[in-house]
Amino acid sequence: MTRRREGRHASSVAAGIFISRLTGLARDVAVAAFLGTKLSADAYWAAIKIPNIIRNLLGEGTLSAAFVPVYSEQLEREGTEAAGPPRLAASVLGLVLIVATLLSGLGVLLAPWITDLLLGGSEEATRVLATSLVRILFPMAGVLILGAWCLGVLNSHDRYFLPFVAPAAWNLAQVTGLLLAARFGASSLAHALAWSALVGSVLQVGIQLPAAFRLSRTRRPALNLSWEPMRRVAKNTLPVISSQGIFQISSLVDLALASLAGSGALAALGYSQRLVYLPISLFGISVAASSLPAMSRQATAEALRARLVNGFFQITFFVLPAAVLLILFGDLAVAVIYQRREFTGDSTALVGAVLGAYALGLVAMSCMKLFASGFHALQDTTTPMRIAAVSVTVGIAISVTLTLLMREAGYGPYSAVGLALGGACGSWLNLVLHWVLLSRRIGRLFDGSALRAVLRLGIAAVAAAAAAVLVRGGLEANLPTDSFLTNLVVLMAVLAAGAAPYLLIARRPPRIFPEDHHGDA
Repeated sequence: MTRRREGRHASSVAAGIFISRLTGLARDVAVAAFLGTKLSADAYWAAIKIPNIIRNLLGEGTLSAAFVPVYSEQLEREGTEAAGPPRLAASVLGLVLIVATLLSGLGVLLAPWITDLLLGGSEEATRVLATSLVRILFPMAGVLILGAWCLGVLNSHDRYFLPFVAPAAWNLAQVTGLLLAARFGASSLAHALAWSALVGSVLQVGIQLPAAFRLSRTRRPALNLSWEPMRRVAKNTLPVISSQGIFQISSLVDLALASLAGSGALAALGYSQRLVYLPISLFGISVAASSLPAMSRQATAEALRARLVNGFFQITFFVLPAAVLLILFGDLAVAVIYQRREFTGDSTALVGAVLGAYALGLVAMSCMKLFASGFHALQDTTTPMRIAAVSVTVGIAISVTLTLLMREAGYGPYSAVGLALGGACGSWLNLVLHWVLLSRRIGRLFDGSALRAVLRLGIAAVAAAAAAVLVRGGLEANLPTDSFLTNLVVLMAVLAAGAAPYLLIARRPPRIFPEDHHGDA
């Protein structure tokens, strides 16, 4: 595969993600306007995160790592008309349906105990509302796991736009449901939002299924665990689930600690995570998702080094200035996007602080999936699991220590900043460990030219930050304070002031490996 073709695939992923994230931003704006950072917002953000545990365990990341390498290898070796690929797709679909149904049912039954365990530090009213929402949202998570199967099939056939734009249907369903509920005076906007999310999940998967069935030539689910390719998928799946499970432990610890931090902390985590995931999805996931099938088809050391290093710089070129923006000017972004109706200036200050802490790890978070894909292309899912265990353990230890210290010092919901800092530290450790261990497997990733490229990007980021800080200071001294128009003008000026020196110095994403070293023909 040529670099140009792979670039088109990454662009397709980015375009799909951009549309879905844009609609997701509209959803978050609506949620913020109607729920703010009140009790109902805490309950909603906690409730939507709890069922996503099974989605994250069995969803896009797991199936991409376990299913795509084996399925892509079969397509490359046997061709699209052979019997093997559809047989494998049908067997994986059958297994996914069984597991998702069982886990969703258990989640509905055990919802009261789950919420009491995870949200024990919250007010009783928050836990009661969260429990009822969780019972609606667990089936949603089960439906969305089927969407992960669609994504795996479509990506393996080099179809990238549809599975990444499909979440727009999920987001728009929630926006529509929330606006209608508010218009007709529904007694609980949080419940209306949860039911809309369930309907949206059906729409998201429904628009992908026809293409996935057609490309995979799958007519119905099957289950054949004794077949060798299916055994390889299952073998790859267990370490990935373990790895994802480790990350979910961190997520659950975040929920428990945020419930102790005080009212508004759970909502602040939700809003800030949505913003920080935007550049991760647009750049980190788009590059990693488009690279995995190609790396799986040609997993030589030279090809992997080329894709990993060039992919790292492709991601970092865009994510580094985004990190600077969110660290230094996250409060402006939060005010422009969220601050209206129930989302007050106090909400902006809280979410902006948590967002800035998360952004310290933004570059590492964005690159983690790409480097994990390097091991997945080698059909090694055990090493990323071990790396996750170490990095998450360290991140949790830092999160718990900082959050409890800040809580004892009287910071209240701002103690959630400690959670974000712990997550950032764990992400950097995860990336460094991936980098070191991959270098041992496929050879040194960084040479002198790569180090010079890192230095140039760093200098560009510092210059952009300095220019943006000066412009903000000058404007805020002469404009009315705390109005939407002022915040918007200052944010636009900051973006323009930072972009100019960054692009002048950095110019374009560094290409360390030339195109003829980048992949197969």
